[in-house]
Parts: sequence; structure tokens; C-alpha cells
Amino acid sequence: MKPLLFALGLLAGTAQAADTYRNPVLPGFHADPSICRVGNDYYLATSSFEYFPGVPIFHSKDLVHWKQIGHALTRTSQLPLAGQRYSRGIFAPTLRCNETGFWMITTNVDNGGNFYVHAKDPAGPWSEPVWIKEQQGWIDPSLFFDDDGTVYFTRHDGGEKGGVAQARIDLKTGKLLDAPKRIWNGTGGVWPEGPHLYKINGMYYLMIAEGGTSYNHAITVARSKSPFGPFESNPANPILTHRGKPEQPLQALGHADLVQTPDGKWWMVLLGVRPQQNKHHLGRETMLAPVTWKDGWPVVNDGKPLTVEMSGAGLPPAAPWPAEPVRTGFDAPQLDLRWTFLRGPTDGLYSLTERPGWLRLKGNRWTMDDAATPAFVARRQQHLNMRAAMLVDFAPGGPGQYAGLALRQNENNHYQLRIGGSAAARRVELVTRVKGVTTAVASTALATGPVELQVRAWPDRYEFSYAQQGGKPVVLGSAPTAPLSSEEAGGFTGVFVGMFATGAPADVDWFDYEPLGD
Repeated sequence: MKPLLFALGLLAGTAQAADTYRNPVLPGFHADPSICRVGNDYYLATSSFEYFPGVPIFHSKDLVHWKQIGHALTRTSQLPLAGQRYSRGIFAPTLRCNETGFWMITTNVDNGGNFYVHAKDPAGPWSEPVWIKEQQGWIDPSLFFDDDGTVYFTRHDGGEKGGVAQARIDLKTGKLLDAPKRIWNGTGGVWPEGPHLYKINGMYYLMIAEGGTSYNHAITVARSKSPFGPFESNPANPILTHRGKPEQPLQALGHADLVQTPDGKWWMVLLGVRPQQNKHHLGRETMLAPVTWKDGWPVVNDGKPLTVEMSGAGLPPAAPWPAEPVRTGFDAPQLDLRWTFLRGPTDGLYSLTERPGWLRLKGNRWTMDDAATPAFVARRQQHLNMRAAMLVDFAPGGPGQYAGLALRQNENNHYQLRIGGSAAARRVELVTRVKGVTTAVASTALATGPVELQVRAWPDRYEFSYAQQGGKPVVLGSAPTAPLSSEEAGGFTGVFVGMFATGAPADVDWFDYEPLGD
């Protein structure tokens, strides 16, 4: 691994920064971002809830263009999720890096509480978890490495009307060296959470989120000469919020983390949503904002609202990654990092070798309605306007056997364009499940042979179609996006689109995901 360099003033090279950039910089469900820098490289982690592998890790050279390089939690020993309902599992992570490598700390809310893992390479492999034993651990843990070698463990404390607690920690054992002490109660907003401690110009800064992770979300900050306080609240708090500004296209801004570029500029990553008619279905996404300093306090975007189109002034030199291919042909020896499962690895539920060039889904008894691990291989919907499609070869043997394309918000709210029936009488059907109620929207008979299933997404609706034997797509029906929004479906995640099979095996030749412009 190359040396871990943190000195300021490193040469940026001859490339130029982009004139502008667009928020979100990491679209789709990528909530609770945390960031660190090694030399000219930036690394970012986001939450993952009931999805497996957990805590995706991203790499960027310019803070704008991000490429996934791995996951921090890739084994069941690190990520026990069995039986956890939607939007439980892994909450907000904190990613930190220093001369000892990379550290990621997070919460498995229903199975163990707070823990951390360690790696020399952020792409992995990551260590087995070290669990932090507390009688009441709460959520949103963070680590801060002080100049004298002391490591501080900071977390939310006390629930809706709580605050932030902190203790020193021995990272070799996970043992807290103090009883966690309440160090700041915030400014009065509910759920003071997502704390991060920094030391900047000799002062300790504590940045948190308040107001709950929805439309009242806000970022506040306090400072002290000591890591344990007392902390002085910024008179200008909140330093960023869009509450009371419904005209802004970005909402629910909060849960931020700071990073400094090699030339001394400051930036902030944070979460936000893009509501469509006051509802968001893609989940909480990662945004980027510039930070300056005035009178010893951080100022976000010159005190102005965060926008979709932003000035690139102060960014590192632009370094985009190659475009993601539209089609996945399943010719590689393993699935790429975009693909995700529910509540555990799909051991025995798929194969890339049994039919070379095809993904074989080995449908089990679990359905998309169950808080379990069905044969479901999916990726995040990252664009309001997109097309997803697959070519599937499936011969159902009777009732309870299905395969097709699914759009999932959670087990109670999802859409399926699926093949069912029997080998002699196959049908393609559009089925919606909203608030736990399943409805057959449309159905029609199929000819023999593979079937192309497609969904076209707009901000307000999905349109479902199918095609056979090289024919033109036939629209089967449509469904609104709103029932898959967090406002209607609940939870903290976003829509995933992917392939599933129930009760019998199905073979998928290819899968397309095509952004169509937002």
C-alpha cells in the first residue's frame, strides 16, 4: 500500500477542476456518508441496512466522481442480518484513515450494537468485527484519532430528546476507557445524532445532525478547547438546513462529514433527497458542499441553500472514471460490486457456471414478501429516469413458481413484472404490493422461449413491458413511484431493481441498467 500522506500542499497536477458539478454526487440510496483522505485519494462509506454485502466503499480523486471498490462487511461473521426487518441492520458508518490503515465503525441495530472493522486496503479484506460492549449503546458511532494517540469514541445518546456521548477507547480490544459522558445536547432539535469530532487549528469541533433524517434535518456544530467540552454552540446554527424551504429541489439535508483537500480547501459530504411531488423513492443520496471558515466557524456554501448545479471552484482536478456499461452479460467469474442481496449472501441461490454466460437464479421458498433471503440479485435505482431490462429463460411448473424483474422498497412495498403459470400455459403478469396488499394489475399469455422484461422509469411512474422472439416491446401496465417512496412505504432505504426467482430455477442471459438523464 502506498504511504498514507496527509501533508498539505501536495501538487495537484496539470488537470483542471470542473467548472461545475451536480448534486447528488452519489445518486440513489447512498445515505449517511462518511469520508476520509489519503494523499490525493478520497474514500467514502455509506449505510446499507438490510442489504448484503454491507457498507459499500467508494474511491474518488476529485470528490465528484466516485467508483465503488468494495464493501467493508462481506462475511456473515461480520454482518449477521438474518430475520432483521426492513430498514434495520446496518445504520450510519464512520470511515477514518491514519497511518495504521482504515477503520470503519457502525451499528448493527438488532444484532450486536456498535462495532468496528479494520483494513490496510479500503477495497478489503476487512477484519472480523470488534464489538463495543455497552449496556445501552445507541447509534451513529464515530472515531477520532487525536494528535497524542488518544482515540475517542463518540455516539448518539438518549434517543429523540438526547444528545451526544463520548469516551476514550482502546482499539486493540474495543474496551471503553471511560464511562460515556454526555458532551453536548445540540441546539434543541430532536434526534441529535451523526456526531463527528475534529481537531482544527487547535480547537475541537463537534458536528452533528438534528431534527430527524427527514424534512426538518439540519447540521449544527459546536467547539471547545477540550474533547470533552464544555462545547460552545455556533451562534449561526444550523450551518445548513432546507427545512422551511419547500421550493428547493434538494431536501432533508444533514448527517455530514468534513474533509480537507491537499491544498487546504474544505468540503462536506452529506445526505439529502430529491422529492418528486413531496415524496422520494430513490432514498437518501450523497451530496457535496463547499465549506469555508469565518471567525473560527465553518460556513457551508457561503450560507446559501445547496443546489443541484454547483460551482466547482476549489475542487481537486477533475478525474472521472470510465462510464459504467449498460449491459451485464454474466460472463465474468463473479458478480460485480453493484449487485446486492437481502440479509445475507445468496449461497446456493445463484450460479454463474451451471449455464455459462447466464446467471442461474435458484428460486427457494422465500418470496419478496418475506423478511428473509430470497433468490433476489439487485442494484440500486440511481436515476429518476432510467430503463432496466433482462432476458430470462424460465419454465414455471405451477403455482408458487415465479421469476422476473422486481422493484423493491421493502417486503411490504414492491412491484414485480414476472413469469408464472405452468410450462404449458405461461403468463407474464404485473403484480404490485402496496402496504402489504398484493394486487394483480395485468396479465397475458406468453409464447415459448426466453422473455425480455423491461421497466421504464420516470420521476412519477414506472411503465412495464415485455417482448419475445425479437418482437417490439408490448406495454403490460404501469404503476406510480409514490407507493415506493419513504413517505408512503416507510423506512430509510431506496428502490432496488433486479432479478428474482421463487420456487424454481430461472436463467438470466443479460441485465440492462440505462440512465436516461435526470
